[in-house]
Amino acid sequence: MEPLRVGLCGLGTVGQGVVELLARNASSIARRAGRSVIITRVASRTPKPEVDLAGATFSTRLDDVVRASDVDVVVETMGGEAAARQLMSDSCGAAKHFVTANKALIALHGQELLAAARNAGVMVRFEAAVAGGIPIVKALSEGLAGNRIHWIAGIINGTSNYILSAMASDGASFADALASAQALGYAEADPAFDVDGIDAAHKLSILSALAFDTPLQFDAVYTEGIGAITAEDIEYAAALGYRIKHLGITRRTSAGIEMRVHPTLVPETRLLSRVDGVTNAVVIHSDAVGASLYCGPGAGALPSASAVVADLIDVARGNALPAFGQDPAPARVPIDDIESAYYLRIPAADQPGVMARVAQILSSKEISIESVIQREQAIRADTGTAWVPVIILTHRVIERDLNQALREIQQLDDVVDTITRIRVETLDADG
Repeated sequence: MEPLRVGLCGLGTVGQGVVELLARNASSIARRAGRSVIITRVASRTPKPEVDLAGATFSTRLDDVVRASDVDVVVETMGGEAAARQLMSDSCGAAKHFVTANKALIALHGQELLAAARNAGVMVRFEAAVAGGIPIVKALSEGLAGNRIHWIAGIINGTSNYILSAMASDGASFADALASAQALGYAEADPAFDVDGIDAAHKLSILSALAFDTPLQFDAVYTEGIGAITAEDIEYAAALGYRIKHLGITRRTSAGIEMRVHPTLVPETRLLSRVDGVTNAVVIHSDAVGASLYCGPGAGALPSASAVVADLIDVARGNALPAFGQDPAPARVPIDDIESAYYLRIPAADQPGVMARVAQILSSKEISIESVIQREQAIRADTGTAWVPVIILTHRVIERDLNQALREIQQLDDVVDTITRIRVETLDADG
């Protein structure tokens, strides 16, 4: 068969990884694809003469790749949104297949773009857009295609996981752990996209749409970052037998589909709780298989390139991904309606009766307590008031009911500062 001819747009970290991997493993890739996969065109804003393009034609214009007669599939590794969206649209218009590593592109515009690709009779694949080198898109769309998916929970942002891991292992503050992540190149100078949960929310919206055959709905993802987590919270969680992870969770319920990204206490007995550093991990629970764990590097040149090349092999074989669901989206469960257990850290005055008053309010909302820890006394620097952190782990409760109780507890004269609340997920068969 004729080679599959690739036009590569973007020659940064991932783009260079694609060039390296296609050259290094050319013979095995050809054998698995049924034909050779070669790069014929490369476009990048900045020439990189140090990168061996093996004879591919270089340009600084994306149009030169899209219009080229010697390109069958366009690979986008540029990142960003507007230019990538236009490139994908132009590629479909030129009847060229499209492979991307861009999670924002798919999460925000995938519905319309995949519909355009289907109408143009071309394939779009995006394995590298979620969890880097972990083949999670393929697992959902192929390996588990015969299953009914119940829920997914995953560590899908390496930067946040590195920060929480550093806080747990070193007792570092959030600020110090973030600075370490930036020094190592794991976090950007402006880390908001990662630590505020936006990156994870992009990825979760894609996983949810694939799992439940629904349209993409990024705007429906409840998103909460890790900036409020303290080293003390991590210490108290450990004392209760948990580790704090930043999870993306999507679940099918009788009320609709949950989609949420937030810090979560995970039992230390779960494998997911032991995934540290920049590693990603995703647990999928389905009716036939039960729980399956997928773990590996979530970013980086060669892990992401591995996913891109796998997509190119599927394009060479003619394997198209199914489009996202086209029917009206099912109801999305508001965060107030979810059911979870909760970790509460209540900064309370060090005086008799405080715990009784807190317990009475929780009981009035039918919220039962599983565990309580009361730590040593501290003195507030601004007022000189003695206070103690009271740590409570609740049983499962509807979040709206917990919020009502927290409003009442926060108004007690005994509570001297803002209450911290973190959701708890056991990740058993029921999620």
